[in-house]
Amino acid sequence: MNLRKIDLNLLVYFDALMQTRHVSRAADRLGVGQSAMSAALGRLRDLFEDPLLVREGNGMVPTERALALEIEVRNVLRGIEHVIEPPGNFDPSTSGRRFRVRMSDLLTFLFMQDLAQSLERNAPDVKLQVDHLSPEQTVDALALDKIDAAISTGLTPPKSVHETRLFHDTVVCVARRGLAVENKLTKPEDFARLPQIRVSQSPLDYRFADDRLHPMGLDRNVAITVPHWLAVPDILCATSLVCAVPASFARRIAGKHPLSVYPLDFFDTGFYWSLYWHGRYDKDPAQTWFRAQLAAACGRQFDLLE
Repeated sequence: MNLRKIDLNLLVYFDALMQTRHVSRAADRLGVGQSAMSAALGRLRDLFEDPLLVREGNGMVPTERALALEIEVRNVLRGIEHVIEPPGNFDPSTSGRRFRVRMSDLLTFLFMQDLAQSLERNAPDVKLQVDHLSPEQTVDALALDKIDAAISTGLTPPKSVHETRLFHDTVVCVARRGLAVENKLTKPEDFARLPQIRVSQSPLDYRFADDRLHPMGLDRNVAITVPHWLAVPDILCATSLVCAVPASFARRIAGKHPLSVYPLDFFDTGFYWSLYWHGRYDKDPAQTWFRAQLAAACGRQFDLLE
């Protein structure tokens, strides 16, 4: 194959298409028009002699050929980045690197303002993308090079994924201020009977509530299940529901909403938020710098929350 006849930018388009499974979203990510992205997809199909992505509903589904190419293409792009920007010479003040991190909406709410300010001040051309993935998807994304790092809790990654603890947290109960629930939070059975909100995307609810209650033969009275933490405060303020949330989040929302925070003393609800990354980037200067920015932002904000 004559590489001189191949536009290597097509690999960048391919990577964006595989990340988004959508032509217009891929175009937005790269800052090009939808017609340019469609044309690039056509050229990619000719190059690889495969449809690569086929339309299904409102999105697109990759073919087996595309899935086989995905990791190889991403590794090629990583290699090109390292050639253009040698690892030993990484300079955040001039770099235009794009980093991707897994954080929930809860963690984004707590730490992104500080992180964004730090990046704007010290690394103005660095790009950041935040993905909200399930625990299983997070481990896979680290292994497949889809994300550079993840902030989460309780993951069970393989040995190839490294972990460092960021800060300690606990799970507490939050309710509308004035709601008479304090005397109903002294026994597990009383807590279980309270009408509650569950956050379905988070393992915290199950780990620190359901998993503790089930051995006692108790099930929580879950009235509403939502996929995102940021929906919780307004629902609590408007209803007589309660919700089990991390104390770091509870302190922040209680400062903005008329909410009261109660400990769950009948459970051991302590846990650590951790930073995860793949061992292949353990010594990479750019990745080491990025992980340090994440840890610093978490540390600064957690100090303010305490």
